[in-house]
Amino acid sequence: MAEDKKVKDAPVAGGTKQAGVLNRFDNPWLNWKFLSGAGILGFLFFLIFLGYQLWDTNLALSARSPLNLPPPGFTNWRGQEGVPEHPLGTENSGRDMLALIIVGTPRTIMVGVIAATVGMLIGILLGFMAGFLGGLFDDVIRLAVDIMITIPSLLVLIVIQAVLGRVDLLTMALLISIFSWATPTRYIRAQVLSMRESGYVQMARLSGVPVRDIMFKEIMPNLLPYLGASYIGNMQGAIISMVGLEVLGFGPQRIPSLGVAIFFSIEAGALFRNMWWWWGIPTVILAIVFVALLLINLGLDEIANPRLRKAS
Repeated sequence: MAEDKKVKDAPVAGGTKQAGVLNRFDNPWLNWKFLSGAGILGFLFFLIFLGYQLWDTNLALSARSPLNLPPPGFTNWRGQEGVPEHPLGTENSGRDMLALIIVGTPRTIMVGVIAATVGMLIGILLGFMAGFLGGLFDDVIRLAVDIMITIPSLLVLIVIQAVLGRVDLLTMALLISIFSWATPTRYIRAQVLSMRESGYVQMARLSGVPVRDIMFKEIMPNLLPYLGASYIGNMQGAIISMVGLEVLGFGPQRIPSLGVAIFFSIEAGALFRNMWWWWGIPTVILAIVFVALLLINLGLDEIANPRLRKAS
């Protein structure tokens, strides 16, 4: 029995792995939540790509259309009916809503991707080192994470935006990423601490495997599903921060995005004039994006945690 246990925990070619850990990577596409979320997001991007090919996206920036037109089949408060040339209507400056959605959706998501990527890279570095090295470095990182999590990020971002004035999307993404590293750092640190004490890592240490190989060949591959789940959660938070800033009027208002469209609809009183297409359509698109990301996140959590997978 003792020899069988040694054989299971012994190093194998390309890195030591536990059998249970390997199972986490078996057939990830069979997880219906992950597959559904990826399918929804992929279909949305396909429609956006199709829209770029078939629709005049310059209408998102120019005001050449009648003002405040509803979608076809509806009537606005002035008695004007929608026209087929504007399937989703127009807003109060005459910009086509379909063009705004086509152009604004990928820009909104891109800010989330950039902010989440920068935050995750910082989180991976700090969380990995804190969890593996421990000691004083771990204490300092843990204290920094606790401080960052208690800071009201949206309020601080509003103050920064007020000081800097109008910024472009890249600058906004980098500002949001300042507050995007704390949560993944804590999450990754906890996972590394758990794996550091596992049998296969301890066996690698006793076998004289270099620390670098332990970090990148033993621990890092087993962190992949956790990193994916943390990244998607980080992306959701970044998009919420961006849309929140834009709705409050602190975003780059000349650049079409979903949050900017909602801000202008509120500013023009669309809620009280029954101009539902102006704020409702961007809100629905945002809801679809968040549902897709949530399903992907839940699916990755189940891939990483066999207990969650069995429970579902």
